[in-house]
Amino acid sequence: MEALRSVPAYQCELLSSTPSPSFFRCPRCSTARRVDDDGGVLVRAFVLTGPGEGGVQDLPAPDAGPGEVVVDVERAGVCGTDAEFFTGAMTYLHSGHASYPVVLGHEWCGTVAAVGAGVDEAWVGRRVMGDTMLGCGTCRRCRRGHQHVCGQRQEVGIRGGRNGALAEQLAVPVTSLHALPDAVDPVLGALVEPGGNALRAAQAAGAGAGDRALVIGPGTIGCLVAMFLRAAGAEVHLLGLPGAALEFARSLGFEDAWTQDQLPPLPFDAVVDCSTGTTAPALALSLVEPGGRLVFIGIAHEPTPLDTRDLLLADLTAVGVLSASPGLGETIAAYASGAVDPRPLVAATVNLEDVLDVLAGRRPPGAGPGPKVHVRP
Repeated sequence: MEALRSVPAYQCELLSSTPSPSFFRCPRCSTARRVDDDGGVLVRAFVLTGPGEGGVQDLPAPDAGPGEVVVDVERAGVCGTDAEFFTGAMTYLHSGHASYPVVLGHEWCGTVAAVGAGVDEAWVGRRVMGDTMLGCGTCRRCRRGHQHVCGQRQEVGIRGGRNGALAEQLAVPVTSLHALPDAVDPVLGALVEPGGNALRAAQAAGAGAGDRALVIGPGTIGCLVAMFLRAAGAEVHLLGLPGAALEFARSLGFEDAWTQDQLPPLPFDAVVDCSTGTTAPALALSLVEPGGRLVFIGIAHEPTPLDTRDLLLADLTAVGVLSASPGLGETIAAYASGAVDPRPLVAATVNLEDVLDVLAGRRPPGAGPGPKVHVRP
């Protein structure tokens, strides 16, 4: 019998039963790993090499550095941010915070495969998801618990060269991990990150029983915000363009889903702008009740006009939401309890080879009506 060769970081062994010595098998997960000519382990990843260009490549498997873990990715979501990288419109590409080639993917879940120095080995084998925002850990913002707005932060699959989850494996700091209970399946696990953003927006709206809230933009985030607001007891209305998105929102039980010309003249105690339209913030301001709350979570592609005199004279509170970071734990709990079930949002689950088509806006064959596509690396 051929002797086994060990790859400690991934606990993999040479496939003695294969005719080619260019594969290793992980005894924990039985995954076959490719190796290069020098014996280095490879993983498959979708690599975006430029606007509109990319494909699946073999990359060196990530190492678990000190304080880090390597995760076998179980499921990853494709986000609007990823689409902006595909078109080249992503702001970070122009500010110097990101560049091609890039491995996208910041909405993910998986299983810890290996740990680096200083990390408890009990993490190995645990199902997890991870925070996108990785602060430096030493600046004033990080010390105050605001690592998601650290000026030197990395963002997984987005900013600072930290590879994302559209790959078989990724490496992340152990401090970014959140363990997933059994009640949170892979679909829910990969929806925790967008759900955390939506939860924070819903909480910022401050709407509960007896309140009426309007959500502008019935996409993934808008529908998630509406779900969390409904779970809080608020009367929820959605506003969007005519078409499939509004119909899908109605299928989720949101009967009060309107186009702008249909919107009834009701008082809205909170308005959450989840759209990317340049006129939406001013529209939100015009619709909210005096003394109410405005929440901005959608990012427009251009500067948006907003008259702060109207904000002041109506005694409004306005909040911006950038990140899911402070809301991840509560989102996991909401999913696990069934208080919010976002699984209908996922229209299809595809392979890495299909990612380029998804980024280009082509719906996978047989896709359902939801706005989200997941990837199974």
